[in-house]
Formats: sequence, structure tokens, C-alpha cells
Amino acid sequence: MNTNIKNIKTEILSANWYTLRKLTFDFQKKDGTWLNQSREVYDRGNGATILLYNKHQASVILTRQFRLPTYVNGNASGMLIEACAGLLDQDHAEACIKREVEEETGYRIHFVRKIFEAYMSPGSVTELLYFFVAEYSADQKINVGGGIEEEDIEVMEIQFEDALAMIEQGEIKDGKTIMLLQYAKIHNLLEQG
Repeated sequence: MNTNIKNIKTEILSANWYTLRKLTFDFQKKDGTWLNQSREVYDRGNGATILLYNKHQASVILTRQFRLPTYVNGNASGMLIEACAGLLDQDHAEACIKREVEEETGYRIHFVRKIFEAYMSPGSVTELLYFFVAEYSADQKINVGGGIEEEDIEVMEIQFEDALAMIEQGEIKDGKTIMLLQYAKIHNLLEQG
């Protein structure tokens, strides 16, 4: 435990969908003085995301869906192009991402590779995101995808170079998706050979 933090007091502000807490604590600075601070922390659980790629076609599978927070922050349509992702709930990250891939994209994949973990918004959100990559092929498509129940997800098969250009053009603005596409570029995942 960090000995520079003490006297943590927690107040639940909302437990409606996920949990929003206000934490008040004492924090010791490098010079030895103590500050009393207060922060709000949103706990929505941890998640997993994946880039599905096909070397032979030089393509990737992405999704498009409505995201209310982007809409209220200036995204005129509210639609966001993203890599497949979901909350872990009680699953392990690998089991979660395989389930999400099937629900959202309609592909059933058996082999995934974890590439890293990242906190996506550590100033206020507790979520740790597990990042994966996996190859896909047409014979793994078992249904149309689109999500479950209240979800309305469009499945997009995009040429890898087009997806990279969509970042430059501002069509892809989702952080996890940009990170996965850049990882694929840096590590030459779509190079045949």
C-alpha cells in the first residue's frame, strides 16, 4: 500500500448503472507536507477489446454504434467506429472477448493473443482494459452479429490501410481502436510472409 495516502473516506454519489464515488483523502507530497484532496471516481468494471485482422485480405473487422457520451460532447451523429469490446462482468478477459466477438461481429474465434493492458481514463475512471488481437477468416462467420437485445451494432470489414487513413481523417476517434490499429501497423500484423 502507498504510505503517502491515508484517511480515505468514501461516499457513494450514485449506484444507478455503475458506481460513482467521492473519495476524500490525505496525500503526502514529495516535500513531506500533507494535502487533503477530494476526487470523484467512476467504477464501471474492467473490459477487453480486440482487433480482428485478416492477413490475406489485408482487412480488419470494426463496428459502428451510437455512443451517447460522444453525442453530448459534439459528435453530431453520435456514431462511433470501434474495435469490438465489452465489460468483463465475472469472466476472465479472454473468455469475455471471445463472447463479445461472437455477439458483436458474428465471428467465432478460438485463438486470441493478449498484447497489453491499459487504463483508459485514469483521472476519473477505474477501468483497466485488456487488449487482444486475433486472425479471422470467412469460415469463422457463424451469424450476422450486431450485438444482443438493446444493442444495434453495424459490423464493418475495412481494408487495413483505409482504417489507418480513417484515423488521419478523423473518422476513427475511439482511443482503444486507434491503439490497436497502431499496434498492428508497428508490429506488421497484416504483412504477408
